[in-house]
Amino acid sequence: MAQKSHVSMTVNGTKKEGDVEPRILLVHFLRENLGLTGTHVACDTSNCGACTVLLDGRAVKSCTMFAVQAAGRDIMTVEGLANKDGLHPIQEAFLAKHGLQCGFCTPGMIMSIYALLENNPHPTEPEIREGISGNICRCTGYAKIIESVQLASSEGGRSRRSKRKAR
Repeated sequence: MAQKSHVSMTVNGTKKEGDVEPRILLVHFLRENLGLTGTHVACDTSNCGACTVLLDGRAVKSCTMFAVQAAGRDIMTVEGLANKDGLHPIQEAFLAKHGLQCGFCTPGMIMSIYALLENNPHPTEPEIREGISGNICRCTGYAKIIESVQLASSEGGRSRRSKRKAR
């Protein structure tokens, strides 16, 4: 039996703990231990971006790091965007502009866009393309995704937390 490590991290604003084998990837800890299945496992090669989450505010592919590496850190998954007031502006924009088809890449795409808009609230189209370049969508052709980001940007698609800081 492999030795287990105790991990504690903040996930979507709530402290979470668990015992994991040191080889368990963060994506599997989120999905299997915490039941946060919005973070998807797809390519197993870190190319597709479906597993993208925020680690201390930075977009990372959760299939490229072990859960023990996230100990003591702040993680946000797609489940952490919406709140009791409704969907996040980026999620609303995806609905309004039909920025998804099958939806498999959407959670990771949205998390990358969230990080982009936190750092650059009004990106140009080339900056949007660069910002989502680590995410692969096999259905949309990206046009509607880019339109979704532009809409979210025009409507202040930054996080509610950032808007409060800016005031």
